[in-house]
Amino acid sequence: MTLPVARWVVPNDPDPARVSDLAHALKLPTTLTRLLVQRGYGSAESAQTFLRPTLDALSDPFDLTDMDRAVEVIGSAVRAGTTILVHGDYDVDGQCATALLTRALREAGAHVVPFIPNRLRDGYDLGPAGVSAARAAGAGLIVTCDCGTTARDAVRQADAAGIQVVVTDHHLPGELPPAAAIVNPRRDAEDAPTAGLCGAGVAFKLVQALAPALGLAEFLPLHLIDLVALATVADVVPLTGENRILVRFGLKQLADSRWPGVRALIASSGLADRAIRAGHVGFVIGPRLNAAGRIGDAMDGLALLLSDDYDDALERARRLESQNARRQEIDQRILDEALEMVEQSVDLSEQYGLVLAREGWHAGVIGIAASRLVERFARPAILIALEGDVGKGSGRSIARFDLHAALETCAPHLARFGGHRMAAGLTIARDRVEAFSEAFNAAAHAALSPEDLIPTQRVDAVVTLEAMDADLWRLLHYLEPCGAGNPAPVFGVTGTVARTHRTVGSNHLRLTLDDGTAQLGAIGFDWADRVAPSWWDGKLDVAFRLDRDEWRGVPRLQARIVQLRPAS
Repeated sequence: MTLPVARWVVPNDPDPARVSDLAHALKLPTTLTRLLVQRGYGSAESAQTFLRPTLDALSDPFDLTDMDRAVEVIGSAVRAGTTILVHGDYDVDGQCATALLTRALREAGAHVVPFIPNRLRDGYDLGPAGVSAARAAGAGLIVTCDCGTTARDAVRQADAAGIQVVVTDHHLPGELPPAAAIVNPRRDAEDAPTAGLCGAGVAFKLVQALAPALGLAEFLPLHLIDLVALATVADVVPLTGENRILVRFGLKQLADSRWPGVRALIASSGLADRAIRAGHVGFVIGPRLNAAGRIGDAMDGLALLLSDDYDDALERARRLESQNARRQEIDQRILDEALEMVEQSVDLSEQYGLVLAREGWHAGVIGIAASRLVERFARPAILIALEGDVGKGSGRSIARFDLHAALETCAPHLARFGGHRMAAGLTIARDRVEAFSEAFNAAAHAALSPEDLIPTQRVDAVVTLEAMDADLWRLLHYLEPCGAGNPAPVFGVTGTVARTHRTVGSNHLRLTLDDGTAQLGAIGFDWADRVAPSWWDGKLDVAFRLDRDEWRGVPRLQARIVQLRPAS
């Protein structure tokens, strides 16, 4: 099935004099300074801060609203010997935040019971399951990680049971719960250094604030920074500002982590003795922890992160690896079935918003498949896993469409829904799916034009293949860590010929590109079924990231394809 042909968005070339002046001031090549200027780092001061982040630049944790109150409540509980339930979310961020805070509080001598709800049985957020777990543990205090900002009913239930609650979270607040303290950077200024923190980042700031109050070692928070890096990359929050500092130093620490569970996770991922990059976290390490929350129990991932015995941790990591392999199989099956449904029964010229439902789909995995449908068809997509009379759905969107707002217009058809502009979840009665599909498509038609459904691809620079050399590869490392908010540079080459092309693995393309100046090997993951056979007869425009592959111990540069189209 071919993709819609993408429209390239190439930024205007920066002023050559400005690029040259910055290159001279920083003693860097113009190739790199051009990219810096494009990204808003046009002065020597801002560029140096970006290129050379320091731990000294981390903000004062007490700048966060309610941090002083959180330290007071938690400190009193620790000194009184009160049992503390640390309650997290089931994704990588929640698991890492829970492990981080549990370790820090135990280091202070606290009796801590960590808890993460089961995604399918208990649902998201602090809820009845968390309050019940606190009661069962005899806890007098619940501290949430990566959740709790909207848990008004659960906080009231805890309060009625004599249990205090301190919320640490980063999700958008509405009406706040009556907690003893709510530490959430979304309550503060949008331009604050902490504005983009994930849940583990907020937990890290809490530990920074707690350390002197609880007599913890000054450098203990920095021993937890690898967990923050793992969570920050996996949660796809912007890798700018304070997050860039935390991830830059946390990635360096990951390979030689103080924590046996982290070392075992890296070893089982095949990354031991390698420099860990953000891409390894996002595509290799993180999915193993996420698999526990999606198709198993997130407590398994948490147990790994909290394990203090390497052999035990390695066995747990291998079980997560097997679980992730199973998750990948389920994910691929759902995607294949969804693509078949689109091909057989969907008119894409009329269907601006996709709603697909099927019996037997796993509710914990459908969100991943929905994301891939959005990538392929450049329109919002919702997948619904049907079981009995009820369906659980997960949706993903495009930048030009507010998914949550659309669901509000479809609310009469839904039993429950929640989320934000780009992602949402819902519960629906089976007999309302068809009506919901029609209403959702109507909402998409009202908000989107045909032009909005043409995918766009950011291309930082149109180049020749001759320019893709080892020196450029080395220079690009200055921009790392790359990810959300600081994407890896994308280059475009036009009018190139595929000298060779073949399918490798299940659905990957291996080809050799030739633009007349040089040849370069390329890999396109999950691209084999996206290219029409006729494309190979003509020239191609290729958008790619410069990557390095290793074959039989010999490193070689390659293009990692992000977009492919017939030459325009």
